[in-house]
Amino acid sequence: MHPKKSALSRNTTASTYAARLVDMLRRLNQGEALQPEKLAAEYEVTLRTVQRDLNEKLDFLELEVQNGSYRVAASKLGLLSLQDITRFAEIAGLEGLYPQLNDALIRRWLQTSYQNALLVRGPSYEDLSGHENTFNLLQQAIDRCCTVGFRYLKTDGPKVTQSLKPYQLINHEGIWYLAAVDQDKLKCYTLTKIEAPFANTDERFEQDPTIVKTLEEEDSIWLNLSKTEVVIKVAAEVATYFKQRKLIAGQKTIKELEDGGLILSGQIAHPNQIWPTVRAWIPHVRIISPESLQADMELQLKAYLNLA
Repeated sequence: MHPKKSALSRNTTASTYAARLVDMLRRLNQGEALQPEKLAAEYEVTLRTVQRDLNEKLDFLELEVQNGSYRVAASKLGLLSLQDITRFAEIAGLEGLYPQLNDALIRRWLQTSYQNALLVRGPSYEDLSGHENTFNLLQQAIDRCCTVGFRYLKTDGPKVTQSLKPYQLINHEGIWYLAAVDQDKLKCYTLTKIEAPFANTDERFEQDPTIVKTLEEEDSIWLNLSKTEVVIKVAAEVATYFKQRKLIAGQKTIKELEDGGLILSGQIAHPNQIWPTVRAWIPHVRIISPESLQADMELQLKAYLNLA
């Protein structure tokens, strides 16, 4: 059986990383002695990861180590306020922006004046108020590998499911989804469209390593196992934006053109994974393969313009 992963996917790696560090910080601040081996099992990460957290990321606490356990010196217990810990949560979630997150940066961040010098804008996260119980139930079902059922609100009417195999809760661009297998098919469900969820605690399943690998490698919520390669041409005027971050699923650079443009490839499960991006960058981006995708998009645009 493939090692069980956390309910939070790689799309929320920053979130789980931040949550882990903040939880450790809170416990240390309250005087708890932390044992790396137990933490690794609790957080479902490697021992090396926990040791790095304690020895590098939380080094600013000047932790004492006794018999393999880490704790804050008695003279420093309770010195951090809730506001300090909240600030640290913001810092921890920025590791991707600040790869050299170190003692000095953390100390500066804990000073309000330095924090006010930085403004980080990310995706607008949806409000999950009223859906907390659904989130918690699904997370527990994933951890215990038991099947779930619920009523799912689709545009053509609600659909009742009885025995889904839940694999991960995914936060993609600020929206939460459930990745689950329904009758041997991997699907994605919008969390806020799930009603009356229940867990079949007596119905357990073993995670399929192929599904786990797919979720690890997927960078979107289109979970169709059958992918189509798409190739696009990006003009030099906007090439820098596609170099800064991946704007299409599975983006890879095939060639950098002499004029500064790019030829990129991607892997898509549905045309809607590529069409919105190309439309947003008209006339600087064009689909060159499959040609039918470009032709179909142009027909849609012509029909829209005729209606307008």
